[in-house]
Amino acid sequence: MSKSKILMDRLAKLIEEGLITSKDIGEEIKNSLNYKKESIINKFNLVTRDEFEVQKARLDKIQEEFGKLKKRKKIKKAKKS
Repeated sequence: MSKSKILMDRLAKLIEEGLITSKDIGEEIKNSLNYKKESIINKFNLVTRDEFEVQKARLDKIQEEFGKLKKRKKIKKAKKS
């Protein structure tokens, strides 16, 4: 017998005996899915939108400074020639 079949049989028995309601099952499934979602998100080490925007701004600034340095280097090289 598959695990899902065994689980369904156990749940059906608990419902029949009045020990658990469909609302309880729904809440348990909801909690389980939320836990799984949080677990997956944590594995990816995702950042918040604010953290992303800060890093993006820093990168843009660095790229701009790098572009200026490249221009200066070209100008110096042209003057030497």
